[in-house]
Amino acid sequence: MRIILVGQGPFGEKVLEALFKKEAGVVASFSPSDKRGEGMHALADKLGIPSFRPKLMKDPEIFDTFVKLQPDIVVLAFVTDILPEKLLAIPSQGSICYHPSLLPRHRGASAINWSIIQGEKWTGLTIFWVDKGIDTGPILLQKEIEIDPDATTGSLYFNALLPMGVDALAEAVDLIKKGKAPRKPQDESKATYEPPCDDRVAAINFGKWLNEIYNLVRGCDPQPGAFTTYRGKKVRFYDARMSSVVMDKQPGEIVLIENGSVHIAVKGGVIKVGKFRVDNGEKIGPFEFSTRVNLKIGDRF
Repeated sequence: MRIILVGQGPFGEKVLEALFKKEAGVVASFSPSDKRGEGMHALADKLGIPSFRPKLMKDPEIFDTFVKLQPDIVVLAFVTDILPEKLLAIPSQGSICYHPSLLPRHRGASAINWSIIQGEKWTGLTIFWVDKGIDTGPILLQKEIEIDPDATTGSLYFNALLPMGVDALAEAVDLIKKGKAPRKPQDESKATYEPPCDDRVAAINFGKWLNEIYNLVRGCDPQPGAFTTYRGKKVRFYDARMSSVVMDKQPGEIVLIENGSVHIAVKGGVIKVGKFRVDNGEKIGPFEFSTRVNLKIGDRF
């Protein structure tokens, strides 16, 4: 079987390594021309696999290269570029893609973020056959996992959905090789789609309840970082925990500054924030943050 692998970052590298070890038949690797593709490109060179780093996958020469490679399948392993439909129609058996949710739920670019922001207890991953829609193609396989109540988007991805996804893509390739890969249509009645998780959705509303604020902070950690303002500065929260101990304080009021966290009163309890980022600076701890912005107990975000 002839496989073209398109990907980036640690996920793309690990999928390339896994498929190479299984002698799956990777004939070429495609990764971005910027730093996101550096690791995958270096690994492909080390393994003796032709590596391409286009600025855009829609460039005409990429189509010609795909045709010359004569792939049986194209495997998409964490792809943020848009691949034109004519490119994905080249492989004789189709193209498959990894998505970090249980499709049709959480279609879109920020599936992990939204599963946490919406307070869900379960999520998973889907390997699906690519069609012209956004995450709408038939399902090849799915894996389910419980979300730890204190998980962040970063921990859920790196500790669970990344390694599970590597194994799942390798399993999907095996099923295709054996002619046993299903194509189960998605149930459109259960489909959800959310926008990218960026600053348009990451602002903290201290009028909301404890769980809602905590889930937003976790879901935006590490990117983009749920934020509020203090004395005209944008402040982002990371490494948060929560306590349901109710205090007679105003929402957003600072009730304690200690070595490990700043405690902030909210409706229904307290948010304990371990790291902060002010404007475009680096992440800093509670004491450095409170000194830098002159934060005191009784102040409010």
